[in-house]
Amino acid sequence: MSDIDSEKWIEAMKSEMDSMSSNKVWTLVDPPMGVKPVGCKWVYKHKLGADGEVTTFKARLVAKGYTQRPGVDFEETYSPVAMAKSIRIMLAIAAWYDYEIWQMDVKTAFLNGFVEEEIYMDQPEGFTSVGEEQKVIRGYDFIKNDFDPCVYKKVSGSSVAFLMLYVDDILLIENDVKMLGDTKAWLSTQFSMKDLGEASYILGIKIIRDRSKRMLGMIQT
Repeated sequence: MSDIDSEKWIEAMKSEMDSMSSNKVWTLVDPPMGVKPVGCKWVYKHKLGADGEVTTFKARLVAKGYTQRPGVDFEETYSPVAMAKSIRIMLAIAAWYDYEIWQMDVKTAFLNGFVEEEIYMDQPEGFTSVGEEQKVIRGYDFIKNDFDPCVYKKVSGSSVAFLMLYVDDILLIENDVKMLGDTKAWLSTQFSMKDLGEASYILGIKIIRDRSKRMLGMIQT
């Protein structure tokens, strides 16, 4: 790798492999007779901050799925995400009632799930770990919204919490600071989390808030 940021990309690749190992994503085996393993490749991406600065170097190891056959090697696959209008509605509610708005990031979110099919993949060059996905999300008393499956709600007495999922981004909206802390602590026991603090930039939207006036603005970048 000859990129000027090659050392950072290599560290990102090592971090990805470490996450795959800790999540028990795969197991090293001999492929069954007649099975041709799919290849793999690295996908690199910068994660940007509100001002366009590079905040994170991300490297993702992916299987070359285009060599697989629908209905034979896999069935329907998708990643559910909260609808944009759900996010706008919840931010409006948070502004009106002066709720806390917090953001968290799930490290290697795609590794926290189940794959029903058995998939055989060649080992990535320079690394020797391999495995199958085994981790599953738990509930923590959150109830899924009937109209948006990526919006959850929890009520405890006068305290209320909303949790929204968008791939590896989590938006927490709560009216109780203690419940907010408890929710963040629980999430951190289930996944490798990064606390991003009060939400200021999510999904390309910059959030500007004046809590004294209960006003919130969104700027699409």
